[in-house]
Amino acid sequence: MADSNEMTINLVVLGKTQTGKSAAGNSLLGSSDFESHLCPSSVTTCCSLGRSGRILGLMRRNGCESALRVRVVDTPSYPHSTLSKEQVRDMVRAALAQHFGEEGLHLALLVLRADLPLCPDESNDTVQLIQGINHHSLIFQLQLTADYRENTGKNKGAKASNTSENCLGEEEKNY
Repeated sequence: MADSNEMTINLVVLGKTQTGKSAAGNSLLGSSDFESHLCPSSVTTCCSLGRSGRILGLMRRNGCESALRVRVVDTPSYPHSTLSKEQVRDMVRAALAQHFGEEGLHLALLVLRADLPLCPDESNDTVQLIQGINHHSLIFQLQLTADYRENTGKNKGAKASNTSENCLGEEEKNY
């Protein structure tokens, strides 16, 4: 059991092929635990766990300094170029059962590319995966990555496209 002055964030990273899931996981951990490179097919073929060290001085609880630990599970894309949807779903379920116990805050991070329009049918695949995982206390969070922002022709502070805003609005209604 963890120290009462320590908080753990358990994060599973989900998304389609070439959305930057592994890169997002590496950024969150401040490491290069997950293989990440540009490839026309899926790079990640199995779930893997990355962990941060204890991050001190970030927050306080009950008047005492608390440490933060971050655990990230990188997952294969959904849908995957060589694995079936059922294989990916079962692999993600098994990884969550193995790596995420009762301890900590459990988050699902859906990573989308900022330079591609959102198609409701395509984004629903990954949302259905998240719903089908059935892991206790899993909280859904939607993040648009800026990995491909330069391809959108918009600068860093530019407002998200209407399709991105529509998707965010639709997902808020669902949760």
